[in-house]
Amino acid sequence: MSELVLSVHNLNKSFESEAETLHILKGINLQINAGEVVAIQGPSGCGKSTLISIIAGLDHFDSGDFEVMSVSPKKLSARKWNSFRAQNIGIIFQQFHLLEHLTAFENVRLPLDLAENPNADILATEALEKVGLAQRKNHFQRELSRGECQRVAIARVLVMKPKLILADEPTASLDQKTGKEISEQIFKLAKNENIAVLMVTHDPGIARLCDRHYLMSEGQLSLSKKSDL
Repeated sequence: MSELVLSVHNLNKSFESEAETLHILKGINLQINAGEVVAIQGPSGCGKSTLISIIAGLDHFDSGDFEVMSVSPKKLSARKWNSFRAQNIGIIFQQFHLLEHLTAFENVRLPLDLAENPNADILATEALEKVGLAQRKNHFQRELSRGECQRVAIARVLVMKPKLILADEPTASLDQKTGKEISEQIFKLAKNENIAVLMVTHDPGIARLCDRHYLMSEGQLSLSKKSDL
């Protein structure tokens, strides 16, 4: 039986304005096992990225809870949760967020350097090999294609061996062909590395390839059928 990696329980999030209370997330429930890729689709502003941000620890929630590897942020101090998150949750953004003055190898090695990992060079090289960029390790962002930059960003996430990857529109800034290649890379890594992936995407073709996909509307999730795409 697959290991349960992410469990979201009745999660709620709202924003107060002078005129009204905006309910962004309304009782979200979700579970993802190791090796599963789960997609969320929905119109802009429906709460998809807010959900990702909360699980990533970049935003707060009002009520409910979520657990990663049976660990809830409510049960840890902020310092301990930040440490746990850094070791177990990886984030792939639409924009690559690479440091332009560093090579591909140095970008991938950076989180290991910050963690003072003595095997940083070996692990960074292995991560670049997994995304097929070992031969480009000494190139800077300006010397790489957009697809290669996203592969470097994926390698930078992989190098910490996360249990969960949060991918927020990882192919949105890429052309269709490159986007398909990047999504296939994520699917392959999820299976081979037994990583749970929660992916926000507008691309129905990508969603169709996921193990499950959900539609988000007005802050609520519903399990989608293939015919919905």
